[in-house]
Amino acid sequence: MRGEAMIVRFSSALHGSLVPLGDAPLFLVLAVAVVIGLLMVVVFRYVSNQKAIGRTKDRLKANLLAVRLFQDQLPVVMQAYARILIGTGSYLRLAFTPFLMAILPITFLIVQMDRYLGWTPLHPEQNFLVEASVDSADALNDIELQVPPGLVISAPPVHAITDKEVVWRLMADRYGRYDLNIRAAGQRLAKRVVVAPGIARLSPVRLRDSFWERMLYSGEAALPDNTSISSIAVIYPPRTIAFVWLEWNWILLFFVVSLTSGFIFKSVLGIKI
Repeated sequence: MRGEAMIVRFSSALHGSLVPLGDAPLFLVLAVAVVIGLLMVVVFRYVSNQKAIGRTKDRLKANLLAVRLFQDQLPVVMQAYARILIGTGSYLRLAFTPFLMAILPITFLIVQMDRYLGWTPLHPEQNFLVEASVDSADALNDIELQVPPGLVISAPPVHAITDKEVVWRLMADRYGRYDLNIRAAGQRLAKRVVVAPGIARLSPVRLRDSFWERMLYSGEAALPDNTSISSIAVIYPPRTIAFVWLEWNWILLFFVVSLTSGFIFKSVLGIKI
C-alpha cells in the first residue's frame, strides 16, 4: 500500500512539475516511465505473496520439464499438462490483485499526463478548427461564435447538417489562453483555447454528459444539461515524440519504457513476478 500511495502522490505533484520541463517531452516521458517501472515492481513486491508465487512458478517449470522429458509417455504428459493448467490459474490468481492495485493509480496518472502530452498547443498565425455538435439540425442556424481579442475567425462557418455540427476556422495573433463563447438559444457557453510554446495543459473537448468520456478526454466542467449543444471541440495537433528513429505516441512509448525498466528493476531487486 505504501508503493500505491507513492504513485498517487506522484500523480498529484505532476501538475506543478510539467510546465518547467515544457521543452522536453521526450525526457519527461522517459523519466516518468522509469520511475513508474520501479514503483510498479515495488508495489507488486509489497502487496503480493512472493513465496507462493515462487512455489507456483517452480511447479510450472517442473511440469514443463516433465513434458519434454517424458514426451513418449502419454499419461505422464497429460498429467503434466493438467498440472500446468491448474498452476497457471493459481499464478494468475496470485498476480491479479497486485497488478490491479498498481494499474489503477497508473491509469489515473496516464489520464492526467495525457492532458499535457496527448496534443501540442497552438501557435500564433496557425489556423485551427472549432467544432460545435448539436442535438438536431434545426439548432445549427441559432449558433453564433464570439471570439475574444487575440483570436480571429479566418473563414466563414461551415454547417454539416448530416453530422449536426458547425465548424469554424480561427487563428491566434499571439500566445495566450483564450475563452471563446458560443451563443445558442440565449445561452452563452465558453471553451478554453490554449496558444502556447512547449507543453501546456489542454482540454480538446467540452462535453455535456458522458461522465467517463469527460474523465478521459475533457479537463473542463460539463456543459449544462438544458443546452442544445452536446460538445465543443478545439482541434489541437496530436503530439508525436521522436525516439530511436521512430515517431511514437507518448502512451505507447511510456508503456514500452516502463515495462522494460520494470523487468530490469525486477531482476536487480530479486522480485518475483
